[in-house]
Amino acid sequence: MARIAGVDIPNEKRLDIALTYIYGIGRTNVSAVMKAANINPSRRAKTLTDEEISHLAKVIEKTCTVEGNLRQLIASNIKRLREIGSYRGSRHTHKLPSRGQRTRSNARTQRGRRLTVGAMKKDDRAKVETKTAEAPKK
Repeated sequence: MARIAGVDIPNEKRLDIALTYIYGIGRTNVSAVMKAANINPSRRAKTLTDEEISHLAKVIEKTCTVEGNLRQLIASNIKRLREIGSYRGSRHTHKLPSRGQRTRSNARTQRGRRLTVGAMKKDDRAKVETKTAEAPKK
């Protein structure tokens, strides 16, 4: 396996797909990187020589912000938004969508499991009542 920017690139995949395993490099960035490195994107990752791998790593390092640096940059941007008290920062703090999406019916990934407030099903109510009846009173 080739190792570029601290990430193991899968051998059996085409280079244009394999490079997307690096955080910060997407499909559009790959085409620019491949043109700058003068490497055919349809080649498999296992066919690269050590020379080509090092050249590709240098091009990626020069043109793109990737992996740890990018994660650190994003985290610092979110921290700045929280510190200045912006609306987006408060949305990040409360773990809610920050780009205007609706939250009444969606955003389950961000918000977590549904919590039933108020009404309970008959079965659930019966379980709660039996548990409270069984508990010893002090």
